[in-house]
Amino acid sequence: MVLKIKNRNQQEIKNNHNSDIKSEELFVIEVKDLNLWYETNQALKNINMKFKKNKVTAIIGPSGCGKSTLLRSFNRMNDVIEGCRVEGEILFNGKNIYANSADIRLNRKKIGMIFQKPNPFPMSIYDNITYGPKIHKIDNSDILNKITNKCLKRAVLWDEVKERLDDSAMGLSGGQQQRLCIARALAVEPEVLLMDEPTASLDPIATQKIENLILELKKEWTVIIVTHNMQQAARISDFTGFMYLGELIEFGDTTQIFENPHKKLTENYITGRFG
Repeated sequence: MVLKIKNRNQQEIKNNHNSDIKSEELFVIEVKDLNLWYETNQALKNINMKFKKNKVTAIIGPSGCGKSTLLRSFNRMNDVIEGCRVEGEILFNGKNIYANSADIRLNRKKIGMIFQKPNPFPMSIYDNITYGPKIHKIDNSDILNKITNKCLKRAVLWDEVKERLDDSAMGLSGGQQQRLCIARALAVEPEVLLMDEPTASLDPIATQKIENLILELKKEWTVIIVTHNMQQAARISDFTGFMYLGELIEFGDTTQIFENPHKKLTENYITGRFG
């Protein structure tokens, strides 16, 4: 036994496992034989994974192992990097997002991204939330007000900012800014939320708020999170993938990965022997 998972209700884990069996076919994203290069450097090597709907999947591994590269592949953010080349498929709701006919703009709308450092726009809290809907041709003030209200409540931020929606988002604390970025992502009605170390720059109290929020978000969205914090992965994820040197070493139920890893390399990483 490697690591006992704490702070998780055992009956909930059992129920989640049973529901996983029943919803086995509900894969939102499927990665098939994915390889990615930056110029001549191969960053991802033959990755195969499936991500279930309304679950939290954590991707762990040491720095430079390809975690963030994999995450950015799901909404094609690597496309902006010169010399990036991709082989293989990533299916989103059954359609290959790397096909020539793929609608990249729609893909990025449906698969939102939250970054390590909060990145609110230098404008009001209200304008941050309504920015995306306005780009997608929503300009009715009543509808925009409803979107703002709903998304800030979903991000558990409404009560803290409802009297200051016209204030600059830059005046919020780091944790509030990150929740605002989550609310902003929700405003365009995504299906998947990608989170790249979303609590790395936050204090423990703000981190706990984000973790609690993620557990709420999975009721309506699929969440994929990259994290260096293995305790965080154990606390909030249903599934965990361990990556090393661009390869997916092991992928499975979080309880199994942390308590009974099948690969020696996974066990060595989880027990702190390297990384």
